[in-house]
Amino acid sequence: PLAVGSMGIKCALATAAVLMPVVHSASDPRPNVVILLVDDLGYGDIGAYGNTTMKTPHVDSLAAEGILMTQHLVASPICTPSRAALLTGRHAVRTGLTGSKVARVMPSPAVPGGISRDETTIASLLAAQGYATGMVGKWHVGMGTNCSLCPRAHGFDTY
Repeated sequence: PLAVGSMGIKCALATAAVLMPVVHSASDPRPNVVILLVDDLGYGDIGAYGNTTMKTPHVDSLAAEGILMTQHLVASPICTPSRAALLTGRHAVRTGLTGSKVARVMPSPAVPGGISRDETTIASLLAAQGYATGMVGKWHVGMGTNCSLCPRAHGFDTY
């Protein structure tokens, strides 16, 4: 069997968009929230969902200690619109980041535009409730001029 050790998981997470709100104290009743969005990861690609070929012990441990979600449909097969939809909770087309035109799909940070500063994101909603938020990895919904559309402009404390 193929093994995905800690280095493999680090590589996978390096290409994932990760939203990591962190509760400030152990006595706080609010749950921690960790969302992993990994490009090209299929439903059955990790052990927690039944894969017996590849070993994914670290991700399986997260799943065992939390809630295992089984009903999610990606908003688009392209990374930019699917990320925008996950961040905003809106249909991808409503964010303006869909289609095949380069201006609406962010193939690189050098492309102008991105998710509007007027959009409400899950990070900004969690921050308003006192959560500390962080984003690690591939943003891919636009950087803007001088990083004006980077994660910190959308409710993330750290990026």
